[in-house]
Amino acid sequence: MKEVVLWTGAGQIGMGIARRIGFGKKIIVGDKNLENAKTIAKVMEEAGFDVLPVETDISSRESILNLIAEGQKYGEITALINAAGVSPSQAPIEVILKVDLYGTAVLLEEVGKVIAPGGVGVIISSQSGYRMPQLGTEIDEQLATTPTEELLSLDVLRPENIRDTLHAYQMAKRCNVKRVMFESIRWGEKGARLNSISPGIIVTPLAIDEFNGPRGEFYKNMFAKCPSGRPGTADEVANVAELLMTPQGAFITGSDFLIDGGATASYFYGPLKPVE
Repeated sequence: MKEVVLWTGAGQIGMGIARRIGFGKKIIVGDKNLENAKTIAKVMEEAGFDVLPVETDISSRESILNLIAEGQKYGEITALINAAGVSPSQAPIEVILKVDLYGTAVLLEEVGKVIAPGGVGVIISSQSGYRMPQLGTEIDEQLATTPTEELLSLDVLRPENIRDTLHAYQMAKRCNVKRVMFESIRWGEKGARLNSISPGIIVTPLAIDEFNGPRGEFYKNMFAKCPSGRPGTADEVANVAELLMTPQGAFITGSDFLIDGGATASYFYGPLKPVE
């Protein structure tokens, strides 16, 4: 039996993290597109990792439970990497909320029930959650603590109260961060840790979709006018995830880490600040 890493979202960021913490372990990679999972598993296997691809739709509790059950065949689940999600240019409002918001909440809940003592989890959120008005303590608490099956019934998440797909994405990412704080308490009762990372523009296939989508110029302008002057790489996100998922980060849980090259700072206090 081996330690088991559950990894959802077969993309560049998830792979960067899995390569840092997955050696000697059984890695189960779940993706809605099984061919994506098989392709990335082959890349990992050819680099010496033990990877099993599994078709997984994180918007489905049943699919999440199937992923967990597959992992448990090989040993205790000691790590979770959630890099699954859809962007504002890839899906309508309802799908973004079902995958990025509800799906992430269910994943944290269900993995939290089986995570081994000493286990760790990292959720990939987004800088987008930082670039929207504060929601207030009442709504933040609702996003953090509402039972998962009631989340999408909250007034603030009803489709008629969501302006567009970007707003849906921002709400999902704000919820991710609040949900990680809430679930980290329950994970802590089992001796496990849970954190999130909010990347800025990272060059991945998803980001390239955004560059070529209706907000492409907006995104290109964003990284051009942030202090770093460039987009980031998956390995730069993995650098932080490695800290969070190894003993060096043993005192870090329930936290979110903004890794955006200074784009959020520029949005509030620099050249990216919206014109009144």
